[in-house]
Amino acid sequence: MIKKIKISISERIILVFLLLLTIFTITSFIILKNKCLFVKNYNPKNIQFKSPQNIAILNTKCGNVIIELYPDISPIAVKRFKELIKKGAYNDVAFHRVIENTLVQAGDLEFGTRENLDYGKVGTGKSGLGKIKSELNEDFKYKKGSVGLARKNEQDSEDSEFFIILKDIPLFEGEYTPVGRVLYGIRVIEKVKFVNKYNIVPRPDFINSFVMLIN
Repeated sequence: MIKKIKISISERIILVFLLLLTIFTITSFIILKNKCLFVKNYNPKNIQFKSPQNIAILNTKCGNVIIELYPDISPIAVKRFKELIKKGAYNDVAFHRVIENTLVQAGDLEFGTRENLDYGKVGTGKSGLGKIKSELNEDFKYKKGSVGLARKNEQDSEDSEFFIILKDIPLFEGEYTPVGRVLYGIRVIEKVKFVNKYNIVPRPDFINSFVMLIN
């Protein structure tokens, strides 16, 4: 006759502890694996806008980023930005430059696409539409979520690249052409991949789509 082995209270406590530890480890792995788990995805169809003709929706890995454009502040820059968005030029373009908690940059239409990502040249590509004049505005406050056009060291060299800042950067005021500000979805942008110590992100995240609310 086989005798049943009784489990002591201390052994039961150890078993429960091990079970909880296993559950915690698995849950933590799932959360870390899915960086978008707690990021709210805003649906522009459920939001009323004062100027719907100036609303752009950028979609990336974690959801939608809803941006209001400011043609009254930067008419030339916003016209170029809208033109590229409506052409679908930003679709499948990399966030090639990302500085943690500071800014994300994208928009190299020549060397920063999913089909042609050239790590040696990304950030130097052109749109084919030519450079435009800088529209600097010292009254525009570069608060968190502000969107501006990137440029080379000299002014009047803006083209297609743009950035979104993840914190207030007063030094940008009067230095970079503003085009708008993020209304909803800044957490989506905060989740864009970055790699410490790398200016150009290896295997970056991409823009899935970028469209105007009203075409």
